[in-house]
Amino acid sequence: MHKLLKQIVRTGIVSEAPPAPDDALRAVSQRLKRHILDTLGRALTIRHVDAGSCNGCELEIHALNNPYYNLEALGIRFVASPRHADLLLVTGPVSRHMETALVRTYDATPGPKLVVAVGDCGCTGGIFGESYASAGRVSNVIPVDVEVPGCPPTPTALMQGILTALNVGAKGASTRHLR
Repeated sequence: MHKLLKQIVRTGIVSEAPPAPDDALRAVSQRLKRHILDTLGRALTIRHVDAGSCNGCELEIHALNNPYYNLEALGIRFVASPRHADLLLVTGPVSRHMETALVRTYDATPGPKLVVAVGDCGCTGGIFGESYASAGRVSNVIPVDVEVPGCPPTPTALMQGILTALNVGAKGASTRHLR
């Protein structure tokens, strides 16, 4: 233990310095939070569904909750049950084994419900496409409001897709494709 503490003191802090406070970013954050509260009257809740992905998209989704992106500061949080969700965030091509589970999850989500297909696999079926084992893109199984392409999409693209879905839901528009 003494040896480890000595090494820590000798090495010092090796991570980069935190970013300086940004008043413009804080103003945008407060505006987004206000928009979410005005649209839904409460926090936006998301249920993530892995319909057969490689977990690349999941790593980027997990990054949304870290202190850098801090999605919860905007009034957006993940929930464990689709019964408490406003939005389904679906990753991966829909495997045949997950097809029924995805439909049941969609049916269990109270309306008005929003669906965001994440990643190239969720948007197009990716390299897996449609086959005996895969139903392909998410929209082949349930209605999709917004598609966020990328392999995997960045956390910023995911945030943009979630906020676009919120606007689509408020306006009742058809499927939007982010580029």
